[in-house]
Amino acid sequence: MQEQTNPLLCDIESGLCEVAADQNAPAPETPKASTKPLNILYYTDPICSSCWGIEPQLRKLKLEYGNAFEMEYKMGGLLKDWSYNSGQISKPSDVAGHWDEVSVHYDMPIDGDIWLEDPLHSSYPPSIAFKAAQMQNKEKAILFLREIREMVFLQKKNITRWEHLEAAAAKVGLDILQLKNDYEGKAEILFHEDVQVGKELSVRGFPTMIFTNAAGEQEFVYGSKPYSVLESVILKLYPAATKLIYKTDWNSVFLKYNSLTANEYAQLTGTERNDSELILNDLTAQGKLEKLSTKNGVLWTVKNIH
Repeated sequence: MQEQTNPLLCDIESGLCEVAADQNAPAPETPKASTKPLNILYYTDPICSSCWGIEPQLRKLKLEYGNAFEMEYKMGGLLKDWSYNSGQISKPSDVAGHWDEVSVHYDMPIDGDIWLEDPLHSSYPPSIAFKAAQMQNKEKAILFLREIREMVFLQKKNITRWEHLEAAAAKVGLDILQLKNDYEGKAEILFHEDVQVGKELSVRGFPTMIFTNAAGEQEFVYGSKPYSVLESVILKLYPAATKLIYKTDWNSVFLKYNSLTANEYAQLTGTERNDSELILNDLTAQGKLEKLSTKNGVLWTVKNIH
């Protein structure tokens, strides 16, 4: 029996969380045309640590080149269950140390202790919940995905549990009743369609981004890559793309994104990484931000003043 690649053991060098190849996958299809010059098909998963690692670059890309592309979020189905055999990670507790390593590598806070305290049995439930959110509102679905990622990576919450999915949905303004109906209905079909299309496109790991221009030319970006790589692909496929200038003061970036890590703040504002932490801590001391500290880093959010 062929040993399968363990989906939760992400390769830090390639920046990819890889799933086992399906030898019977049909030929790839071309992603559908976009209303903007470029279409980006983004294959991800709520518990993909490398996908959390690329958040700073993606957030910056949307601010600088958001007028040039539509990004279509697809779920990849990283962890179906624990019924596989792999030498390095064979049970949830083995993931804990790996997540701690990934956290340091990407400079993004992740607390691997969830795999010791309340391990997830699968990434399918939160993926299906995302598809249900997408059915309601694509923008709110992206906020929902960020919310459940913060829950699993920083707050050690098992996002297969409905109570956490419900809380995240309420926070971003989704209709809970509608979400539950779709979660138990059509969302699961849509999720399996995503997984199947991913196989057809030879998506083997996450994050995977497929960039397509109006002429049908494509570029694949596999794994968590530096910002310069993503920018160069945009300019290669759409040389007329112009970089948008956006406000980089703390208030403006927090208006765009409600929560930021020190790495995200540094990348979005062009601040030195060490300085970004000092600035964010100073804003916290002034009562403008709140901080959530984990053993591997901090997340800052705008303080709600009642």
